[in-house]
Amino acid sequence: MTTFIELLLGGLSIGSVYALIALGFVVIFKATEVVNFAHASLLLAGGYVTAVLHDDIGFWPALGVGIAGAAVVGSAVEFFVMRRYRGSDQSVLAIVTIGVDILLTTELVRRMGTDVMSLGDPWGDDVVTVGGVTLAETRIAAFLVAGLLITVFLLAFRFTSWGVSMRAAAENPQTAALMGIRLGRVSLSAWAVAGALAAVAALFLTVFPTPGLERATSLAALKAFPAAILGGLDSTTGALVGGLVVGVTESLATGYQSDLSFLGRGIGDLAPYLVMVVVLLVRPAGLFGTKELSRV
Repeated sequence: MTTFIELLLGGLSIGSVYALIALGFVVIFKATEVVNFAHASLLLAGGYVTAVLHDDIGFWPALGVGIAGAAVVGSAVEFFVMRRYRGSDQSVLAIVTIGVDILLTTELVRRMGTDVMSLGDPWGDDVVTVGGVTLAETRIAAFLVAGLLITVFLLAFRFTSWGVSMRAAAENPQTAALMGIRLGRVSLSAWAVAGALAAVAALFLTVFPTPGLERATSLAALKAFPAAILGGLDSTTGALVGGLVVGVTESLATGYQSDLSFLGRGIGDLAPYLVMVVVLLVRPAGLFGTKELSRV
């Protein structure tokens, strides 16, 4: 039972980090109707800036610069690349983001080389033990920080003028533009927010018990993509629920892998995608996604 509780709590923690990444997918999709496959490179960029600077200026200032840097990179991609393709088919724009991801990731990996980079977090390898259940402090911090950021985002999305503009643009871009909402500004802010969330997620994906930031870290965005899909690509609530579902599923499948050997090795990595497929078979729009209706 202790093992199950540890795996469950660990899954909720990493799932909250996946929710941050999934939220970035959802924000950009709601603002532009584009699936952003460059999200992995934004995550890697934020982590790289933090890792390079933390020795010189300290962890917290470096983290702040990393978050701001990822937001700037996201804004630059939107302004200099995506805006030039405005009006194009969404499938074309998605392919463009794949090209952007390849370019950014290749440059970042070239700078990183084969090194595993530490982000200098203050928690180290400390653990907390309560009632026989042991959990790394980094996992607790990840859950608390992710929960706080998601709450702040949802409140801002619901009650601020930025959130109203975002929701209006997602509902009907043409009408929103006629009402004076600047769609370009909404799109730019969506990319900036997604980049900032990805940078925070990069921190908690590279702290203990993982070795640090490496070229494979960006692949975590691929695990968050099923979270966004099964939750509903146009639902902020779905991003949260999807992230937790994927995190818990991955944690339990990995922890009990020896008991699931009949399913083959690496079932923990495959489990989130299996859950996504099962959910989509029942609800093609995702758990909280909006069903498209058409008049015949």
